Amino acid sequence: MTVVGPFGLSVRDQALEADVQNGLSAVEAGLLEATKSEVPFITEAAQHLVRAGGKRFRPLLVMLAAQFGDPHAPGVVPSAVVVELTHLATLYHDDVMDEADVRRGVSSANARWGNSVAVLTGDFLFARASHILADLGPEAVRIQAEAFERLVTGQILETAGPRDGRDPVAHYLDVIGGKTGSLIAVSGRFGAMMSGADEGVTDILTQYGERLGVAFQLADDVLDIASDSHESGKTPGTDLREGIPTLPVLHLRARAAAQGLPEDLELVALLDGDLADDARHAEALRRLRAHPALEQARRDTVRYAEEARAMLAPLPECYARAALEELCDAVVHRAG
Repeated sequence: MTVVGPFGLSVRDQALEADVQNGLSAVEAGLLEATKSEVPFITEAAQHLVRAGGKRFRPLLVMLAAQFGDPHAPGVVPSAVVVELTHLATLYHDDVMDEADVRRGVSSANARWGNSVAVLTGDFLFARASHILADLGPEAVRIQAEAFERLVTGQILETAGPRDGRDPVAHYLDVIGGKTGSLIAVSGRFGAMMSGADEGVTDILTQYGERLGVAFQLADDVLDIASDSHESGKTPGTDLREGIPTLPVLHLRARAAAQGLPEDLELVALLDGDLADDARHAEALRRLRAHPALEQARRDTVRYAEEARAMLAPLPECYARAALEELCDAVVHRAG
């Protein structure tokens, strides 16, 4: 048993391990090549987050999905580079929108060079991803364009908030389906499609990726409240302090509105106050960790991960399918 990829995913077959490790190494080299520019400053800014590391969750999914066809087909690694470049580009833009100071343990691009450089660097990465896509054919371009539209729509919906009368939880799930699920779905789709897997398998891995992507984000929501910094790699309650709506908080607000329990209303008032104050922030975290809303968010995470696992049932039993099933377990484990 060998550990590869994010969350300590274990691979039980030497041939699969070699394919995945070699593929991820090739992706890493491809990312560095794609972020080079004749202008040294652009190279520095574009490689800032590449060199900071990351889970490479999306390229890993591409590599595993490619096992259902020819994993060495020429389009597999470039398509994995495309999805990771797109993901990295969104991080540059997200950090500007969120006014974030730190990303992956290093100063964010906007904190280091300013918002304008961060936005333009994100645009540069999108351009480089498009350049690679052009060599993968018009179908790949169309798929990526549709996913990018969903991603941007999800971001706009998050910014605009739910329309009057819309359930905030349902709205939020739509948001993360676009912001996170769409690109992870494309990762499964590209891996299968570029490897020459048949259309049925490609559809299965696309739907698997969509559901796994939602579970992945919901696990992050739980981690933001439930974990310590050692577990999550970031300061607990970051989203809470910044007023970013996450699933546990949305469940709390729904329960407070429906039941009107004094302790729930008090906690909502605390969250609506100034969480820049460390004492108030710590109290909000303490109370949320003990609140049923957190466990409800965990159950939602498990539900989406189990839906992802169920999508794999028609696939032949093999080491790659077992690894994809283990990814579902790993996501649930992150949420506790």
